[in-house]
Amino acid sequence: MPGPPPRAEYPARIASVNTSFSNPPIDDLRLLSRLPEEIANALRNQNGFIVEGGGFHMRGACLNPLWHSLRAAWEGESALSRLYPSVTDTDIPFGEDCFGDQYLLREERVTRLIGETGEIEDSGTNWAEFLAHVEAEPIEFLQLQQLCRFQQEGGVLKPGYLLSLYPPFIAEECVNPSLRPAPALELRSYLADFASQIKAVQNGQKMRIVTAPCGK
Repeated sequence: MPGPPPRAEYPARIASVNTSFSNPPIDDLRLLSRLPEEIANALRNQNGFIVEGGGFHMRGACLNPLWHSLRAAWEGESALSRLYPSVTDTDIPFGEDCFGDQYLLREERVTRLIGETGEIEDSGTNWAEFLAHVEAEPIEFLQLQQLCRFQQEGGVLKPGYLLSLYPPFIAEECVNPSLRPAPALELRSYLADFASQIKAVQNGQKMRIVTAPCGK
Protein backbone atom coordinates (compact mmCIF):
# COMPACT_ATOMS: atom_id res chain seq x y z
CA MET A 1 0.00 0.00 0.00
CA PRO A 2 1.60 3.32 -1.04
CA GLY A 3 1.98 6.23 1.30
CA PRO A 4 -0.17 9.34 0.84
CA PRO A 5 0.72 11.40 -2.24
CA PRO A 6 1.47 15.11 -1.88
CA ARG A 7 -1.72 17.13 -1.55
CA ALA A 8 -2.06 19.52 -4.48
CA GLU A 9 -1.09 23.17 -4.23
CA TYR A 10 -3.92 25.67 -3.91
CA PRO A 11 -4.17 29.26 -2.68
CA ALA A 12 -2.88 29.84 0.83
CA ARG A 13 -6.21 30.98 2.24
CA ILE A 14 -9.71 29.52 2.18
CA ALA A 15 -12.49 31.90 1.19
CA SER A 16 -14.57 33.00 4.17
CA VAL A 17 -17.72 30.88 4.39
CA ASN A 18 -20.57 31.52 6.80
CA THR A 19 -21.54 28.11 8.12
CA SER A 20 -24.39 29.56 10.22
CA PHE A 21 -23.12 27.63 13.24
CA SER A 22 -24.46 28.80 16.58
CA ASN A 23 -22.66 27.43 19.62
CA PRO A 24 -24.99 25.46 21.88
CA PRO A 25 -25.06 26.40 25.56
CA ILE A 26 -22.93 24.44 28.00
CA ASP A 27 -25.07 21.67 29.49
CA ASP A 28 -22.37 19.13 30.38
CA LEU A 29 -20.80 20.65 33.48
CA ARG A 30 -19.54 17.30 34.76
CA LEU A 31 -17.41 16.84 31.67
CA LEU A 32 -16.22 20.43 31.83
CA SER A 33 -14.89 19.84 35.33
CA ARG A 34 -12.73 16.93 34.08
CA LEU A 35 -10.97 18.87 31.34
CA PRO A 36 -7.59 20.57 31.65
CA GLU A 37 -8.09 24.10 32.92
CA GLU A 38 -7.05 25.86 29.71
CA ILE A 39 -9.54 23.87 27.60
CA ALA A 40 -12.32 24.24 30.16
CA ASN A 41 -11.80 28.00 30.32
CA ALA A 42 -11.81 28.26 26.52
CA LEU A 43 -15.11 26.38 26.34
CA ARG A 44 -16.64 28.57 29.01
CA ASN A 45 -15.82 31.52 26.80
CA GLN A 46 -16.89 29.85 23.54
CA ASN A 47 -18.44 26.39 23.62
CA GLY A 48 -16.59 25.03 20.60
CA PHE A 49 -16.38 26.46 17.10
CA ILE A 50 -15.99 25.81 13.39
CA VAL A 51 -13.40 27.81 11.45
CA GLU A 52 -12.05 28.08 7.91
CA GLY A 53 -15.35 27.16 6.29
CA GLY A 54 -15.43 23.81 8.05
CA GLY A 55 -11.69 23.19 7.95
CA PHE A 56 -11.41 22.70 11.70
CA HIS A 57 -14.04 21.93 14.32
CA MET A 58 -13.49 22.15 18.06
CA ARG A 59 -16.07 20.24 20.08
CA GLY A 60 -18.07 21.65 22.98
CA ALA A 61 -19.23 20.67 26.46
CA CYS A 62 -22.75 19.82 25.37
CA LEU A 63 -24.91 16.74 25.05
CA ASN A 64 -26.37 17.71 21.67
CA PRO A 65 -25.92 17.86 18.78
CA LEU A 66 -23.94 14.63 18.97
CA TRP A 67 -21.50 15.66 16.23
CA HIS A 68 -20.48 18.66 18.39
CA SER A 69 -20.46 16.84 21.74
CA LEU A 70 -17.04 16.24 23.25
CA ARG A 71 -18.55 13.65 25.59
CA ALA A 72 -20.00 11.71 22.64
CA ALA A 73 -16.60 11.56 20.91
CA TRP A 74 -14.85 10.70 24.18
CA GLU A 75 -17.23 8.26 25.89
CA GLY A 76 -20.31 7.74 23.71
CA GLU A 77 -21.41 4.70 21.73
CA SER A 78 -19.24 5.84 18.82
CA ALA A 79 -16.36 7.11 20.93
CA LEU A 80 -13.06 7.25 19.13
CA SER A 81 -11.49 4.86 21.66
CA ARG A 82 -14.11 2.28 20.64
CA LEU A 83 -13.58 2.80 16.94
CA TYR A 84 -9.76 2.90 16.88
CA PRO A 85 -7.44 0.60 18.87
CA SER A 86 -4.76 3.31 18.81
CA VAL A 87 -6.93 5.68 20.86
CA THR A 88 -7.13 5.28 24.64
CA ASP A 89 -9.98 6.31 26.88
CA THR A 90 -7.73 8.95 28.46
CA ASP A 91 -7.12 10.71 25.13
CA ILE A 92 -9.27 13.84 24.91
CA PRO A 93 -10.71 14.12 21.36
CA PHE A 94 -11.21 17.86 21.35
CA GLY A 95 -11.39 18.47 17.60
CA GLU A 96 -11.31 17.25 14.02
CA ASP A 97 -10.49 18.56 10.58
CA CYS A 98 -12.79 18.51 7.57
CA PHE A 99 -11.49 15.11 6.39
CA GLY A 100 -12.25 13.27 9.63
CA ASP A 101 -8.74 13.30 11.05
CA GLN A 102 -9.05 13.68 14.81
CA TYR A 103 -7.02 15.80 17.22
CA LEU A 104 -6.44 14.37 20.68
CA LEU A 105 -4.86 15.76 23.81
CA ARG A 106 -2.58 13.04 25.13
CA GLU A 107 -0.51 13.83 28.22
CA GLU A 108 -0.46 17.58 27.43
CA ARG A 109 0.55 16.95 23.80
CA VAL A 110 -1.70 17.26 20.77
CA THR A 111 -1.69 14.18 18.57
CA ARG A 112 -3.37 13.60 15.23
CA LEU A 113 -5.35 10.45 14.56
CA ILE A 114 -5.31 9.79 10.81
CA GLY A 115 -8.84 8.66 10.08
CA GLU A 116 -8.03 6.49 7.07
CA THR A 117 -5.30 4.42 8.76
CA GLY A 118 -5.81 4.76 12.51
CA GLU A 119 -2.20 5.89 12.92
CA ILE A 120 -1.25 8.45 15.56
CA GLU A 121 1.10 11.35 14.84
CA ASP A 122 2.56 13.82 17.33
CA SER A 123 1.81 17.38 16.19
CA GLY A 124 4.82 18.70 18.08
CA THR A 125 2.64 21.15 20.01
CA ASN A 126 0.70 21.52 23.20
CA TRP A 127 -2.93 22.62 23.07
CA ALA A 128 -2.28 26.38 23.11
CA GLU A 129 0.46 26.10 20.48
CA PHE A 130 -1.78 23.95 18.30
CA LEU A 131 -4.58 26.52 18.28
CA ALA A 132 -2.08 29.28 17.54
CA HIS A 133 -0.96 27.38 14.43
CA VAL A 134 -4.58 26.78 13.39
CA GLU A 135 -5.23 30.51 13.61
CA ALA A 136 -2.01 31.63 11.90
CA GLU A 137 -1.53 29.02 9.15
CA PRO A 138 -4.55 26.69 8.93
CA ILE A 139 -4.11 25.60 5.31
CA GLU A 140 -0.51 24.49 5.63
CA PHE A 141 -0.69 23.27 9.22
CA LEU A 142 -3.86 21.18 8.78
CA GLN A 143 -3.24 20.38 5.08
CA LEU A 144 -6.58 21.74 3.92
CA GLN A 145 -5.73 22.20 0.23
CA GLN A 146 -8.50 19.90 -0.95
CA LEU A 147 -11.00 21.97 1.02
CA CYS A 148 -9.76 24.99 -0.95
CA ARG A 149 -10.54 23.15 -4.17
CA PHE A 150 -13.97 22.14 -2.90
CA GLN A 151 -14.76 25.77 -2.08
CA GLN A 152 -13.37 27.05 -5.38
CA GLU A 153 -15.79 24.70 -7.13
CA GLY A 154 -18.69 26.22 -5.18
CA GLY A 155 -18.91 23.67 -2.38
CA VAL A 156 -20.03 24.58 1.13
CA LEU A 157 -19.74 22.45 4.26
CA LYS A 158 -22.73 22.82 6.56
CA PRO A 159 -22.31 22.39 10.33
CA GLY A 160 -22.14 18.70 11.18
CA TYR A 161 -20.68 17.71 7.81
CA LEU A 162 -17.17 16.72 6.73
CA LEU A 163 -15.59 16.02 3.34
CA SER A 164 -15.65 12.48 2.00
CA LEU A 165 -12.89 11.79 -0.55
CA TYR A 166 -12.77 9.11 -3.20
CA PRO A 167 -10.30 7.62 -3.76
CA PRO A 168 -8.90 8.06 -0.23
CA PHE A 169 -5.72 9.98 0.51
CA ILE A 170 -3.66 6.83 0.96
CA ALA A 171 -4.43 5.59 -2.55
CA GLU A 172 -1.85 6.17 -5.25
CA GLU A 173 -4.67 7.37 -7.49
CA CYS A 174 -5.63 10.18 -5.09
CA VAL A 175 -4.49 13.10 -7.24
CA ASN A 176 -7.76 14.89 -7.91
CA PRO A 177 -10.32 13.01 -5.77
CA SER A 178 -14.05 13.53 -5.87
CA LEU A 179 -15.23 15.52 -2.88
CA ARG A 180 -18.65 15.38 -1.30
CA PRO A 181 -20.16 16.45 2.03
CA ALA A 182 -20.98 13.62 4.42
CA PRO A 183 -22.52 13.64 7.92
CA ALA A 184 -19.64 13.82 10.39
CA LEU A 185 -20.70 10.85 12.52
CA GLU A 186 -21.23 8.65 9.46
CA LEU A 187 -17.86 9.57 8.00
CA ARG A 188 -16.12 8.88 11.31
CA SER A 189 -17.57 5.35 11.42
CA TYR A 190 -16.79 4.79 7.74
CA LEU A 191 -13.15 5.82 8.18
CA ALA A 192 -12.73 3.63 11.26
CA ASP A 193 -14.12 0.65 9.35
CA PHE A 194 -11.84 1.42 6.40
CA ALA A 195 -8.80 1.65 8.71
CA SER A 196 -9.70 -1.72 10.22
CA GLN A 197 -9.98 -3.34 6.79
CA ILE A 198 -6.60 -2.14 5.51
CA LYS A 199 -4.52 -2.64 8.66
CA ALA A 200 -2.87 -5.77 7.23
CA VAL A 201 -2.10 -4.20 3.83
CA GLN A 202 1.62 -3.60 3.28
CA ASN A 203 3.25 -0.59 1.60
CA GLY A 204 3.24 -1.06 -2.15
CA GLN A 205 0.59 -3.77 -2.02
CA LYS A 206 -2.42 -3.31 -4.28
CA MET A 207 -5.89 -3.27 -2.79
CA ARG A 208 -9.40 -3.14 -4.12
CA ILE A 209 -11.83 -0.83 -2.35
CA VAL A 210 -15.27 -2.43 -2.33
CA THR A 211 -16.95 -0.27 0.31
CA ALA A 212 -18.90 2.61 -1.22
CA PRO A 213 -17.58 6.06 -0.28
CA CYS A 214 -19.49 7.83 2.47
CA GLY A 215 -21.92 10.58 1.58
CA LYS A 216 -24.54 11.09 -1.09
